[in-house]
Amino acid sequence: MTKMKEKLKQLFAYYDPYKYLFYSDMFFAILGAAVTLVIPLIIRYITNKVVYFTPEEARREVFLLGMLLLGLIVLEIFCNFYIAYFGHIMGAKMEADMRQDIFGHYQKLTFAFYDNQKVGHLLSRITSDLFDISELLHHGPEDLVISVIKIIGSLVILMTVNIKLALIMFAFIPVMVIFAFYYNGKMKTAFVHNREKIADINSQIEDSLAGIRVVKSFANENEEMKKFKAGNDNFVNAKKFSYKYMGIYNSGLGAMTTLVTVAVIVSGVGMMLDGNVEPADLITFLLYISNFTDPVKKLVSFTEQFQNGYSGFVRFLEILSIAPDITDKPDAVCLDKVEGNIEFKNVSFHYEDTAEKVLSSINLKVRAGEYIALVGPSGVGKTTLCSLIPRFYEASEGSICIDGTDIRDIKIESLRNHIGIVQQDVYLFAGTIMDNIRYGKPDASDEEVVRAAKRANAHEFIVNFPDGYDTDIGQRGVKLSGGQKQRLSIARVFLKNPPILIFDEATSALDNESEQVVQKSLEGLSKDRTTFVIAHRLTTIRNAEKILVLTEDGIAEQGTHEELLDKRGIYESLYHMHF
Repeated sequence: MTKMKEKLKQLFAYYDPYKYLFYSDMFFAILGAAVTLVIPLIIRYITNKVVYFTPEEARREVFLLGMLLLGLIVLEIFCNFYIAYFGHIMGAKMEADMRQDIFGHYQKLTFAFYDNQKVGHLLSRITSDLFDISELLHHGPEDLVISVIKIIGSLVILMTVNIKLALIMFAFIPVMVIFAFYYNGKMKTAFVHNREKIADINSQIEDSLAGIRVVKSFANENEEMKKFKAGNDNFVNAKKFSYKYMGIYNSGLGAMTTLVTVAVIVSGVGMMLDGNVEPADLITFLLYISNFTDPVKKLVSFTEQFQNGYSGFVRFLEILSIAPDITDKPDAVCLDKVEGNIEFKNVSFHYEDTAEKVLSSINLKVRAGEYIALVGPSGVGKTTLCSLIPRFYEASEGSICIDGTDIRDIKIESLRNHIGIVQQDVYLFAGTIMDNIRYGKPDASDEEVVRAAKRANAHEFIVNFPDGYDTDIGQRGVKLSGGQKQRLSIARVFLKNPPILIFDEATSALDNESEQVVQKSLEGLSKDRTTFVIAHRLTTIRNAEKILVLTEDGIAEQGTHEELLDKRGIYESLYHMHF
């Protein structure tokens, strides 16, 4: 219970920037509810008093009361419009605030988090979950307030009209409350299960659409449909489970509403025959039945919204509660001028979910401007070693220093601003060529972007497009060839102009012609910069000043191309295997 109170407190905190909207929304909700309580009283007055006036007085009174009723209806229309329009605006703004919070938190989380997450699940938290939360934040308080006012107001008014008939009518409330609470608990479990299933479907759809070219190349559309059908069927089965309880819930409350009407008519007519109830009072009771049943329906809606919204908010908090495993120290410093001297001191690394070390006791000194190549079999930690430099992962043991400063003492943003990475799997964003190159330096001028493209040997193919630098490249750059995409990624790093470079198998997926062009671009980029190259094609690293041969035991050999061939060790066997 304490945990729930704490979560609700966090939920209500999102109202703080919109207190005016919230209070005005509540005011008009209360005013609208009050209007619906007053109208039956006016009708009771007409049927109980006005009908006994003289014809002339009655007409005048009915006209005045009719104008009053018309005014109340206009007021009710305004109140309902206000809470529907401005209330939804308030909900949308709070939803936007939460979306900003969770997206900002996504940006802080490290590779270790994303290694164990499905994109579909993360998307569901930022779309459907947040919509349900905003619906709760908007409709929840007003539905609750309107319901309480109508039920209590009806009870007070009807008690003054006829106590016995009022007690008969309101005897149904405890039964309805017990019924609602019981099936509320049943629905809570079902709603949580539904969310898990829809997140699974989102993840499967995202995976299938992202890999649509692989799907079509293997003509596996039917296999994807089978996988989707299995997930879709699981979702339907979960929905069936929740709808079963919703059906019992709604039909039970509907039956009780009808029973209230029957009980009032039967009891009221009996009392009227005994002379204990006036016909006008019985009409009043029948008019108030809607004021009694409507709040119950609102409470039904509220309980459903609460289950949806609260379970979504719990999932929302689950993400926000995940602390980034790599953060800045309170006294972390910014790097001003970086020469590029890098030293690994007894560095070891293993992933969180396993004790098996990927890297063990790595000691390495790299001078500023040096060109270092990493070779070795797959899975020995070449990419991992380079990923430790920008702190994509944190070293499990030992330390890494840049120009004598431990990278853990440097602000992460400052550290990464001085490192440029060109990967084999180039990621380009949907948009234009200009936008994608400028990603390396968001405030760069058009001239700087063009200059970077020329240095990356990309300018020539860019200007051949009809729209040049304004060409839309499609999702992930699907309209470009592998070599073109790679040169754009190199241009992006040229624009960033970092003193430290990491090339992660940047040419291994290219054909020979594209490789030569890209290799020329890479050599131009690496000039006078500390460069780490992970390479499968040994032809690209012959000129490296130092080649490191990694095995499962660490750095097995190091030296120039010629020195390693003369050793007749692991490198020589890799070289002969390659050629």
